[in-house]
Amino acid sequence: MVACVLIPGFELRAALRARPGLALRPAALAPVEGEEPLIGSVTAAAEAKGVKPGTRMGEALATCPELVLVEPDPAAAEQAWEEIVRRLEDCGFSVESADLGCALFETRGVERLYGGVEAAMKRALAAVGSAWDPRAGAAGRRFAALAAANVARPGQVLIVADERTREFLAPLPLALLPLAEQRKQELGELGVRRVGELAGLPGGAVAERLGPDGRRAWSLARGKGRSKVRGRRAAEELAATLEFPEAIGNELTLRRALAVVVDGLLARPERADRFLRKVALSATLVGGGSWRRTLTMRDPCAEAPRLRVALGPKLAELPAPITKLKLEAVELTESTGQQLALVQPEGNELRDRLREGLRQVKASTGDGGVCTVVEVAPWSRIPEQRALLVARDE
Repeated sequence: MVACVLIPGFELRAALRARPGLALRPAALAPVEGEEPLIGSVTAAAEAKGVKPGTRMGEALATCPELVLVEPDPAAAEQAWEEIVRRLEDCGFSVESADLGCALFETRGVERLYGGVEAAMKRALAAVGSAWDPRAGAAGRRFAALAAANVARPGQVLIVADERTREFLAPLPLALLPLAEQRKQELGELGVRRVGELAGLPGGAVAERLGPDGRRAWSLARGKGRSKVRGRRAAEELAATLEFPEAIGNELTLRRALAVVVDGLLARPERADRFLRKVALSATLVGGGSWRRTLTMRDPCAEAPRLRVALGPKLAELPAPITKLKLEAVELTESTGQQLALVQPEGNELRDRLREGLRQVKASTGDGGVCTVVEVAPWSRIPEQRALLVARDE
């Protein structure tokens, strides 16, 4: 079965670890600077006052004047989530991190170890820790497992039998489906507000009105779709950190600090002369919270000047002076170089470039970033049924 462990509002919970007293008060995640002023996750007390995630900041403060806005702390959230995923992996689960606060894994390999699906799920909840109020769901299909985890109460394990999948999904809100907000509003205006109501519509009509995404959502609503769970590779614990006695915001000082962390990262013996494919630059802000940006290198490299040039423009995005700068190696290449041939066979160079480009896109967007079109029903009158998109392997 596919299992899902979910922690709603994970980024807010991670930011509140430094201010635990706010957990019982009306609080919400503040908007990210430079983006639309919409608040993020909210506490239960704020929700009881009528404040919902995605509300405009002015409207939220008018609804609840005592609302406390918490600065986002993406670096702390990433670190906390990495610790949780590692604890799950230590228990024998091959975890796919769908998003911060959402972990997916197959139970088939650990059911005999723990004595059944429910026992394995309880072991996973124990590994996450009760302080995060996690909930878990398991089903024969990926979307049903995610929906079960959304419905479950904190600390509860909800298992959905394969034959009851469609019956279980029918009364759930349409918000659970992977559809754009505009499409959900469009369906709401047509009177379709539940998963079961969408599943009852003709597939051809849904595909014609909503396109490929609507067709996929319709298929999920009917309990179909068996997307595989792909466990992640072991993460590299490779980082360089520089702390400052006083907050700095001067561009020249920041660039010198960047040069120090780049040199420190490249000098780490654990790198073993491998090239950097994807890195993350993070900083602790003087007023609280943190800042984090990731960068996928067009060509993996281990040259300090190239890394400084690539990461330098990111420093201009810092919203405030910082007290700590950190550079992490998110993904490394497997080899330390390339063996060149005197005469390249025809087509090999192009193939190598395509393979390297595929790895680069996967590092930036995930395994599903590049797909192959597989024709399955060329006779169908509905375009979305003629072919499937399958994730491309190397």
